[in-house]
Amino acid sequence: MTNAAQGQTGSGTAARVDLFPVVAAALVDQDGRILLQQRPAGKELAGLWEFPGGKIEPGESPEAALIRELAEELGISVSTACLAPATFASAPLGGRHLLLLLYVCRKWEGIPRAIEASALKWVRPVEMHALPMPPADRPLIGLIEALV
Repeated sequence: MTNAAQGQTGSGTAARVDLFPVVAAALVDQDGRILLQQRPAGKELAGLWEFPGGKIEPGESPEAALIRELAEELGISVSTACLAPATFASAPLGGRHLLLLLYVCRKWEGIPRAIEASALKWVRPVEMHALPMPPADRPLIGLIEALV
């Protein structure tokens, strides 16, 4: 096995990556629009539009984390059965490496409200290309266009 196959650098020591796993949802309405939220002032990446979600707490499954985050951020209730794993993205974020797991959700209870975000916006997937979005969210637009 080569050093690359073993996950090692040329010096023979393993490269250390501090992974930061997060979950997000592409909430799809009956018109095929996706809900995005705007990051509030004072937070990292403030003003950018993103898929709602957040970090996975220790001991929490990705689905449980997403259900919790959607309740906290949007005030909606989602069942695990309504979360369909779609794709993931990976991007450096400060001293860590973000691993974003994206789910598609077409059914929830309640009306989404901007509890932790500056604003909410329902957009068609093609409209996402013109919005300022975090580096991890942007590569997911093409897949969302294909799914909706």
